[in-house]
Amino acid sequence: MMRYRSTLAAALLLLAAASAAHAAGATPKADKAAIRAHLAFLADDLLEGRDTGSRGYDIAANYVAAQFAQYGLAPKGSKGSYLQSVPLRASRAVAGSGVVELSSAAGVERLSADTDFVIGADVLEPRAAAAAPLVFVGYGIRADRFNHNDYAGIDVKGKIVVVLQGKPTRFPTEEGAHFGSGREKRKLAAQLGAVGIVTLWTPDTEKAMPFAKVLERNAFPSMSWLDSAGKPAHSLPALQDDVALSLAASKKLFTQVDARLDDIYALAAANKPVPQMDLKMSMLLSHKRVLSEVRSSNVVGMIEGSDPRLKNEYVVFSAHLDHIGQVKEKTGDNIYNGAMDNASGVATLIETARLFSQSATRPRRSVLFVALTGEEKGLLGSDYFATNPTVPAGAMVANVNLDMPLLTFDFKNVVAFGAEHSSMKGSVQRAAAKMGLGLIADPWPAQGLFTRSDHYMFVRQGVPSIFLVPGQNSFNKNEDGAKLWATFLATHYHQPSDDLRLPFNFDAAARFAQLNYNIALEIANASAKPTWNQGDFFGDTFKK
Repeated sequence: MMRYRSTLAAALLLLAAASAAHAAGATPKADKAAIRAHLAFLADDLLEGRDTGSRGYDIAANYVAAQFAQYGLAPKGSKGSYLQSVPLRASRAVAGSGVVELSSAAGVERLSADTDFVIGADVLEPRAAAAAPLVFVGYGIRADRFNHNDYAGIDVKGKIVVVLQGKPTRFPTEEGAHFGSGREKRKLAAQLGAVGIVTLWTPDTEKAMPFAKVLERNAFPSMSWLDSAGKPAHSLPALQDDVALSLAASKKLFTQVDARLDDIYALAAANKPVPQMDLKMSMLLSHKRVLSEVRSSNVVGMIEGSDPRLKNEYVVFSAHLDHIGQVKEKTGDNIYNGAMDNASGVATLIETARLFSQSATRPRRSVLFVALTGEEKGLLGSDYFATNPTVPAGAMVANVNLDMPLLTFDFKNVVAFGAEHSSMKGSVQRAAAKMGLGLIADPWPAQGLFTRSDHYMFVRQGVPSIFLVPGQNSFNKNEDGAKLWATFLATHYHQPSDDLRLPFNFDAAARFAQLNYNIALEIANASAKPTWNQGDFFGDTFKK
């Protein structure tokens, strides 16, 4: 385990020097020393991985609030402060309590908790159980827009539905990420009367997210935010349990039918119809959880707009402040510092706020800067803020979200997830072009990233949104950005090694902050607010 005390002290001195050097008046330029300073603090071991609801997270939140105050942002949290308190219920699995049993004419088989399954979080009751027949329903998706219904002609009331992870490859990437998300599949299964849901890992899923990494997440608590009645948001009481199965365990569900799972995988990969079937076996699911109620905070500051009318519209800049904390039972380095995920995004957010605060001219629209809690627990802080905004409902006109920008190479293009759905694509292209940067399409469509970061919660409230990261090409011919991304995701993502020992390129970090400032400035100064494209799925589905 490393300590960064000397680095932290030096970086804070650099931050003080940078703040003094950038007097208001001149066109502001992003300062790599300031970004380095924020990273040094937020990714330090002192904060113990910034887990939602932890003391370390609270320290981080107060740090961000202090930076907002230093740069003159108006507090826009709760009760005149920078902090918006988010009520949460935490759920931690009781070790060894999870049981998954298969019953068929061949007998009873108990699956292994060490290798075969992960039972989903239950925030309603400390004990949960479901026992019912298994029915395979393909991907478990109903999408009228794409003429797809895995539930056509089948009654799943009182059954446990079995679904493939992901979505048909013929679906557009981001619409597919929506329909293929666990949230949408669980909601649909519950609406149709299922009492449980089983998600089968696929070969493509295993490449994108090895099941061994999913098993590691059992060590961390799950959470849900609580509504005004004290009930977990989006809870599905009728859906008593859900479980994900490894590749090997998934095949055990097809031993009593005249079908091989490998053949079903092949049909799905070829975009051919996947058959429904009664699997002629039942499953027993049960587990125990320890429930507790905690609080964590979003941090919200505002640069007020200058236009008498447009200042009542808000461009929202967001980045999640939390990471996944510390596993005290783990030997060696057991702190998940989250330097890239997402101290880098929050450092960029703070620096972008400084640029706005020290600009000679205020933007026409107001700009909100929001450091969000609970992203790693299921986009909780963004869902809570988008549902319970601290500005008038409907006044948020755009969201630019920053999540895990990989700041280790001299990037020459960027990815703006969601840009294809609204006029914001033009804003990104123009701002990037002025800096000699390009805009590329999603290079990881199988990852379903569009539904896995905080901007998606703003989309669900009808707000045009993008999620911005560096792309895959570099100005340095000796750097392969695509390879660096692949290495980070395979080696450091959600690991203790995501810390300050990573080879940060702070010149690239400053470029990324400058780009974000330029994008937000264009949106904030435009005469017309961003609009959904005509006939766009997300605009049609969620526009208020």
